[in-house]
Amino acid sequence: MRFTKMHGIGNDYVYVNGFAQAVVDPAALARKVADRHFGIGGDGLILILPSDKADVRMRMFNADGSESEMCGNGVRCVAKYAFDHGLTASNPMKVETGRGVLTLDLETGRDKKVSRVTVNMGEPILALPEVPVDRDKLVKGGREHEYRLSVAQANELLDATFVSMGNPHAVMYMPDVRAVDLEHIGPEVEHHKAFPRRINAHWVQIHSPSEVTMRTWERGSGITLACGTGACAVCVAGVLTGRTSRKILAHLPGGDLLLEWRESDNNVYMTGPAAEVFSGEWPE
Repeated sequence: MRFTKMHGIGNDYVYVNGFAQAVVDPAALARKVADRHFGIGGDGLILILPSDKADVRMRMFNADGSESEMCGNGVRCVAKYAFDHGLTASNPMKVETGRGVLTLDLETGRDKKVSRVTVNMGEPILALPEVPVDRDKLVKGGREHEYRLSVAQANELLDATFVSMGNPHAVMYMPDVRAVDLEHIGPEVEHHKAFPRRINAHWVQIHSPSEVTMRTWERGSGITLACGTGACAVCVAGVLTGRTSRKILAHLPGGDLLLEWRESDNNVYMTGPAAEVFSGEWPE
């Protein structure tokens, strides 16, 4: 099986061209190839497939084999692969995902290859049952749009804002994100009883109304260097709680993303790079 390793600010996946070859059991394959010691290494597996409603279709599998609805960094890489490898010449490009068809604007360099992508990530989903979050297992938090959850590892109550960008996110604020013990607190938040489909958890430090730093525990993958949909959720949560403006620069461990939650159409726009690292063959 031919594969290509790609990343968006360090959020790395193994990509397979589904136009040229079929993957029979992508969940099992994801677990194997994502292993950083015995596999190729990555946060999961992404399939680039034909679509009857867009230029290409994306299916994304976490490192544990679970399928996720959406991946913001991953969809930028899908667009880069599809354009650079001639699957489509469309720009803007339409990509079918688990949260519908998204529109992506591509920026190319002198080599005519895609270097940066702006994704219209669509409207955020804020109704708790649709995120989904079980409101009955939480109490009201300190601010509007915040809810409090008990976390034993932190020995405290955490105030979180919940946003879905097609996949569920919990956004929590603190003075210094370096102090977060992600390895221990991340799994507990992900599997909290209030989240029927688990959740992606993000801790955010505010530098100014237009600049933040964030760290992430991703559902099904653990600590990652970046989460595009999570950065979008952070942008939305900042506006809802009155902490940040509608345009922010988010610093993630793997790099920076530009986010904007536009009033004009209520959609969230994410801009960031996409990079191809190497290609190879996996002995199925």
